[in-house]
Amino acid sequence: MSETLLRLVAFDSDDLDVISANLQDSVVKVGDMAFLPRSKQFAFLAARFDWVGAASGCLERCRTGLHFDRVLKVSCSGFAPRDHNVILNLLRIGFRETTAPAGEIDLIFSGGCALRLQVECLEARLTDQGERWKAKCAPGHPCGDE
Repeated sequence: MSETLLRLVAFDSDDLDVISANLQDSVVKVGDMAFLPRSKQFAFLAARFDWVGAASGCLERCRTGLHFDRVLKVSCSGFAPRDHNVILNLLRIGFRETTAPAGEIDLIFSGGCALRLQVECLEARLTDQGERWKAKCAPGHPCGDE
């Protein structure tokens, strides 16, 4: 088992792309998401698949937190926030600047589900929580031409 804890920050689109790549195929329980409007924070816990470890043959998942600051509004599609037991599969995260430095962060999940965070600016932190376990297999994606 890998003992390396991942800690990343994002202040621009390039930084967020690194976080997105590391979180691809993470599973997130809707009940493990929270938006705190008064403190302008949105966060969730995920079971992150360790793609770096998989490259060396070690298939693991680990508990990971992702936290966004300066969040003004959160909207979702494809699922209801009250459905706490729904499990989502994260595909990618992207940032689109609207009026600098403000913008929108899109979290795209499989099955047509998505979250959009309206933010004053991009500030995100990813932190592994330490808990790791063996994955049954590596996530797979069908090719579009099959």
